[in-house]
Amino acid sequence: MPAFQRLAWWTTATTYLLILVGGLVRASGAGLGCPDWPRCFGSWIPPASAAALPAAFDPSQFNPTLMWTEYLNRLLGVTVGLLVFATLIAAIRHHRRVPAILWPTVAAFLLTGFQGWLGGRVVAHELAAWIVTLHLLVALVIVSLLLYATLYAFYRLDPANRPRHVRDVPDIQRQLAWGTMVLIVVTLVQVTIGAQVRGGVDEAMDGGTPRADALATVGAIDGWHRDTAAVIVGGASLLAFLVVRHAGLPRPVVRAAAVMCGLVVVQVLVGASMAYLTLTPPLQVAHLTASSLILGSQTVLFLLARWLR
Repeated sequence: MPAFQRLAWWTTATTYLLILVGGLVRASGAGLGCPDWPRCFGSWIPPASAAALPAAFDPSQFNPTLMWTEYLNRLLGVTVGLLVFATLIAAIRHHRRVPAILWPTVAAFLLTGFQGWLGGRVVAHELAAWIVTLHLLVALVIVSLLLYATLYAFYRLDPANRPRHVRDVPDIQRQLAWGTMVLIVVTLVQVTIGAQVRGGVDEAMDGGTPRADALATVGAIDGWHRDTAAVIVGGASLLAFLVVRHAGLPRPVVRAAAVMCGLVVVQVLVGASMAYLTLTPPLQVAHLTASSLILGSQTVLFLLARWLR
């Protein structure tokens, strides 16, 4: 595997890990474990005890577990930022004449800088639902851009499967690609609504509502979340039908469709468990992680259906 492909793959995988850890931070209530940004309790290295806090901070804010959870999340974010920067340098060095690799990498780098600034705004707004949602959506866009550049770099090396323009592939693949694009848009809408549901649940629990009853307090938005989930299930089923019905599709396209459908099934099971059992933090993390992986599998399916013969 050439250097750029290897670096791009690790950068993409680490970004997914950061999304998972970000979900863990929110599920554990550690989002304000460090009440300031970019420092933590006024220091670059977290204090060892409440007694070591600067005078400007209330000792009641100090919780070592939450503090280190949030701080390690920030360190992982810095690591991802450095990896994205390194990927950009590698793209400029090895693929500066390939727009399909260079420009997605440039966009991912610029958005990563914006995402770092946005992380500070999340803390400043004390985890307001709208800005947490924006923070999540930017992360998903970044990982999709990285997937685009990584996949293009991999298939560009194979003359038999070198990416082609969408007009050069069979009609069924064009239909599959654009159907997947519609599903990507619906999935982003569903993730946005889901983040708002999560914000309402957190607000209810902060107000003293038991965890088991918190979902019932969010109102109609939970119904919208379930309705868009049903649309995604229906759309994924339709795409699976198209793939099964037409023999001869490229094997990577078939595999990407199978992975997407499997992830949708897992997500439905996790969502049902959260709705009808209890909103436990592990299920919340699994729900967010599955959403990001579904979007990633949809992105891969869209690109391969457009590119491969």
